[in-house]
Amino acid sequence: MTQTLDATLAGSPARALVCRSCSARYPLAAQHACIECFGPLEVAYDERAIAAVTRQQIESGPANIWRYAALMPVGQAPASRVSVNPGWTPLVPAGALAGAIGIDAPLWVKDDSANPTHSFKDRVVSIALTAASQFGFTRFACASTGNLANSVAAHAARAGVPSMVFIPADLEPGKIITTAVYGGDVIAVDGSYDDVNRLCAQLADTDEFEKTAFVNVNVRPFYAEGSKTLGYEVAEQLGWRIPAQVVIPMASGELLTKVDKAFSELVATGLAVAPAGGWRVFGAQSVGCNPIATALRDGTSDITPVKPTGIAKSLNIGDPASGPFALETVRRTGGWMDDATDDEIREGIALLAATTGIFAETAGGVTIAVLRKLVASGRLDPTLDTVVFNTGEGLKTLDAVADQAKPTHTVAPTLRAAREAGLLD
Repeated sequence: MTQTLDATLAGSPARALVCRSCSARYPLAAQHACIECFGPLEVAYDERAIAAVTRQQIESGPANIWRYAALMPVGQAPASRVSVNPGWTPLVPAGALAGAIGIDAPLWVKDDSANPTHSFKDRVVSIALTAASQFGFTRFACASTGNLANSVAAHAARAGVPSMVFIPADLEPGKIITTAVYGGDVIAVDGSYDDVNRLCAQLADTDEFEKTAFVNVNVRPFYAEGSKTLGYEVAEQLGWRIPAQVVIPMASGELLTKVDKAFSELVATGLAVAPAGGWRVFGAQSVGCNPIATALRDGTSDITPVKPTGIAKSLNIGDPASGPFALETVRRTGGWMDDATDDEIREGIALLAATTGIFAETAGGVTIAVLRKLVASGRLDPTLDTVVFNTGEGLKTLDAVADQAKPTHTVAPTLRAAREAGLLD
């Protein structure tokens, strides 16, 4: 489709798409790659419009991502939004977790499992599909490792728009069920996520899919902007200040770059205050799919694709499109990346649950396991305030911890049995 957005529509501050590699500029259209160098595109804004946004304006908005509509490319008019109204999720103090891993400063968990479909993907989908609706697309689609499929199907169901989502056939059963329940088409592909994504990119270029919005393909620049709301919320929930350190799970690497971008925007406009010395960004991957962390350790900016394995399937993108930009962000801010084995991921899930009452999916286990490693290695400063991101709900990945999470006792329904089991000791 060639339709472009009116950059002045309903007060949008967005003005163009810009290539992240060569800086070529394009109209606000359903386009995700640069014609000149094939680099990824992102949304560029009118800096004066962004600078005019006030804390009071944001704080008077709804308790969801749309409180930041003045900083977003679309959705300024409530009637234009295709959304399940995600966001404003809890920032949970995690003192017991901090104590367990040797952190002496405040530690928080940004718990995005509290979103409507229980992952941070609701943020990016709401922005992407609001843009897709304005472009005139009549069907919603995606390539997904699970959470994105949940969100696209739910958004489509609420909006009354057909959906078609593509997933690896070996996805966790919980994520398949929580997608199929919304009634759209669910296409299981015999292959990895990278195979699924490649197929969707090919389909998006066919005449038959001309009016289909693939949220992470042809409207990806708008999709990616939704991740910034996580950074906006953390800063606002901390009293309009940026935390000194953040630890973020990585699949494509885009979430990490966009949280950093959100912090930069808030500081540049005077909406938030940066910590002395700036903030440091840390990335987390699983050992089964760690191409970005490996590149950092190897001192290169070249990402070598891998064939994903392991239990952290929501992070299993073997050829991460935003990997080089994630590397740049971590290096620029003085952070680091590490990875976790399957057993360490399970331990991370259990530790987070036991100390905060938050049951994370495997991606959250990756983040907590890497947090422990960063503290133990001295890469993360235990005397500085830190925020870690839980991006999804543990009920979606029950199989990962089923062998460990079992009854501690099984007793007959009698006082004698309870006593013999030591329950009265």
